[in-house]
Formats: sequence, structure tokens, C-alpha cells
Amino acid sequence: MNSIHDFTAEQDGIRLDKWLTEKNNEWTRSAVQDWIKNGHVTVNGQPVKSNYKIKENDAVSVEEPELQELEVTPENLHLDIVYEDEDVVVVNKPRGMVVHPAPGHPHGTLVNGLMYHCKDLSGINGVIRPGIVHRIDKDTSGLIMVAKNDAAHESLVNQLKNKTTRRRYEAITAGVISHDKGTVDAPIGRDPQDRQKMTVTEHHSREAVTHFQVLERFGRHTHVACELETGRTHQIRVHMKYIEFPIVGDPKYGPRKKHSFPIEGQALHAAVLGFKHPRTEEEMLFEVEPPEDFKACLRHASTFSI
Repeated sequence: MNSIHDFTAEQDGIRLDKWLTEKNNEWTRSAVQDWIKNGHVTVNGQPVKSNYKIKENDAVSVEEPELQELEVTPENLHLDIVYEDEDVVVVNKPRGMVVHPAPGHPHGTLVNGLMYHCKDLSGINGVIRPGIVHRIDKDTSGLIMVAKNDAAHESLVNQLKNKTTRRRYEAITAGVISHDKGTVDAPIGRDPQDRQKMTVTEHHSREAVTHFQVLERFGRHTHVACELETGRTHQIRVHMKYIEFPIVGDPKYGPRKKHSFPIEGQALHAAVLGFKHPRTEEEMLFEVEPPEDFKACLRHASTFSI
């Protein structure tokens, strides 16, 4: 069971995450920042960011999650390895696979498979997320890059921060998009009404930019390519909902009407991944076709009349 801790601030101007670690020296700053990010910390009843500066008499409430020990067990999951060398691995992740262990998903994750496939993974993200540079959602298929050492990890993370990587997705949306291409430039933050969801908001949000291009129009749906300029949680799913063309099959952000598409989860596939090799600086570019269930959705979309 989670523990609730309530505090009243007696001073001004200290960052919230720093102040809380001073209140309880058993809490690490990274753990507190994670709790804040996931809505477990409120100030005067409202979620805030880690860099919030406390004010005298602020009422701070912390819901400390119960510790759950997670152990990563190597598992032979027959990963689809697209590329591998001494520094990086590129994997074509199947739909339905979680990237790293977490409460509720201790086994069968990409990390479990990677631990079996190769013993040398970067340790920057700790024992639960070794080698993981970026993530794609459980029910999104496609390409993900993994670092095999810390130098490679730092290089790939910096490329993501500097927006020099290429990440192109294919999706099927509800509704027919009339523009051939466009850009959604709308900040994303956690939905204050539902902490399990993200939303377009100016409140405690981060910059998010998605470029899209229509690949094919059907009677009631659109096959689109989406290029990420930034990489926020659920970014494409949130942005397509925001412009009123949600991705079919999406359980969080999809159309309200129950869909009949032959797919479990959102019709979203990470098709293209490009980056500069962390050691050789060679430009690397990988592309994989959507899986069969995605192709089946395209065939299904083609059966609808206008």
C-alpha cells in the first residue's frame, strides 16, 4: 500500500524536489522527481514540476509508492534483430511487447530478451532499463535503438536531444485528412483529469512537434506517415487526437465508437529509424514494413465507402 506524507512549507524559494529530499533523507532526488512526474506529489492539491519553488505555507502531499523489487531475468524471446555491432542494436519490436520490466510486466519485455541475446548493455539507466535510449509504447510496433555501452548511450541520447535522429511512423487514423501534409506544434503534458493519459496543454507541458504526410485516403480513414521532431510520451497518439483524427484501435486516445479493425491496440508502427553511429559517425538508416495486422487494417479501411 502507498504511504501518504503531508508537509507544510516553512520557507520560500527552494526547489520542490530538493526540499523533499531534505525532509526525508531516505528519499533520493531521482525517485522524488519520478513521483512528481507521475503525479504522486501535489502542492496545494495541484500537480507541479520538480523545479517548482516552494512558498511559505504551501501544503505538500507525497504519495510514496510501495517499493516493488524487480529482477530482470534473461529470456529467449527470439527478437527480430535488424542490426547489431559492438555499440548498438536495432530491434523491430512486435506489437504487445513492453520495452522494460515494470510492476505488472516483470517478464516478456524487450529488456528480458536483450539480456538473453547480448550480455553487454549500457548501464546508464540502471538494472531495469539497461541499454534503453528511447521507448515505444507496448502496442506500437517497430524500430527501437539500444546502446551496448555507456559511450554509445550518451551519444544516442544527445542526438535525440539535439533532434538529429530520424523517427518516422505509419498510422491509420479515423477520418479523412484533407491536407496532404501538415505540422502539429502543440505542447504536451500529463492530463490533470487522468494521470494515466497525456494531453495538449499549456499547464506543466513540454514542447512537442509532429509532422505528418498523407500516404493514402480511404472512404472513412487515412494512412499517414508521422515524423517526430520531439519525443514526448504518446506524442503521435495525442497529436492526432488533438487535430481530431485519432488513431484507430487506440485504447486511450482513439475514436469513441468501438472499432472493427483486426488489431489489438493502436495502428501505429515505427517504420524508419535514422541516427549517426556513435563510434564511426556514419549515417545509419533502417526501415521495416508494418506487421501483418497493420496491413490487414489497411485492407479493412479500403472496404469503407465515403
